[in-house]
Amino acid sequence: MSKGNKDIKCSFCGSGKQDTLMLIAGLDAHICDKCVAQANQILAEELNVRKTKSTQTFETLLKPIEIKTHLDQYVIGQDQAKKILSVAVYNHYKRLNQKVGKDEVEIEKSNIIMVGETGTGKTLLAKTIARVLNVPFCICDATVLTEAGYVGEDVESILTRLLQAADYDVTAAERGIVYIDEVDKIARKSDNPSITRDVSGEGVQQALLKILEGTIVNVPPQGGRKHPDQKMIAVNTNNILFICGGAFDGIEKKIANRLRTQTVGYKVDKEDLNIDLKNLYKYITPQDLKSFGLIPELIGRLPVITHLNPLDRETLLNILTEPKNSLIKQYKKLFEYENVKLEFEQDVMEFVVDKAMEFKLGARGLRSICEAIMIDAMYETPSGKNTKDLFITLDYATDKFEKSDLKKLKVA
Repeated sequence: MSKGNKDIKCSFCGSGKQDTLMLIAGLDAHICDKCVAQANQILAEELNVRKTKSTQTFETLLKPIEIKTHLDQYVIGQDQAKKILSVAVYNHYKRLNQKVGKDEVEIEKSNIIMVGETGTGKTLLAKTIARVLNVPFCICDATVLTEAGYVGEDVESILTRLLQAADYDVTAAERGIVYIDEVDKIARKSDNPSITRDVSGEGVQQALLKILEGTIVNVPPQGGRKHPDQKMIAVNTNNILFICGGAFDGIEKKIANRLRTQTVGYKVDKEDLNIDLKNLYKYITPQDLKSFGLIPELIGRLPVITHLNPLDRETLLNILTEPKNSLIKQYKKLFEYENVKLEFEQDVMEFVVDKAMEFKLGARGLRSICEAIMIDAMYETPSGKNTKDLFITLDYATDKFEKSDLKKLKVA
């Protein structure tokens, strides 16, 4: 039986219909004009708070030295790359706080491209810098991108991830930072025409141009072709900072050819005696990126080029022990949950580093070797009794490594 007009009340404040100007009916509830006005005020204040949180004032900006200090706690070495990233992020903040129309000079964004061998810390730098940012940040993989109309992900999916990181707050997303990993995988495969279309190479680079430079892109909020009927969200990429990273395997040969230096051999000209043959990445130029397969238009939209140095033995040893999230500290924390105090002999760490140098996988090789050594201990300790201390010796580590499958990968 339906309620009479006198029995209808606001479901929020309980006011009767005679006490309100308007009572809006819902499916099983009612709301009065006063509650609507109050809800609107609360919503406006909440949106204003979110906008304030996503926008730092110039006085509260983290200075480049402070950003680098934070990076130093998690990433060992790579000082030049950390300086360039810190400055880029700081300038990005300043650009966002620039008042358009009052300043005669308009600051343009400087997108970055990082070049370095695998395992030198490109992705780790991007993840770590995200912790100090008050703007939306996302990491995307360029290997899954294809031209529009082909199986894979469209370039617009990059902005979809940024929207997700911003909780679909378009205003916040338009001030965010995007890290595109494995950008070297979209390089042009060859200059020769082929009967098979390279849908994940130059075509993707062409699609990236408009996004990197700044334009309004219609972004599908739930991804691309799986939801064709969804409403598009317009995102302006003019204020989004893009950081690209890639290993660019083989580019050192192109750098060597440009420097007229041999990467292998003993024949070196007198003019080339001061060239660091172990780290040719430091001499990289836009010309080398073009030779590798990036189109000039894309290189022009990534004006800041930085390199990551190959990891030497001392750096690998520091990575193993010094950072806040170092591998040794991670293993100790894992055993703490079993009330076991884990300790390593110093020679064990030297052994792990030596093997990692043989694999030539950078810092990633450290975990593979540590897992091979610790797998039996991590398997048996949770079920063991009265185990309070565990001390890993060199003999134990050597024995476990020799029995593992990693020994087959040993470089001769």
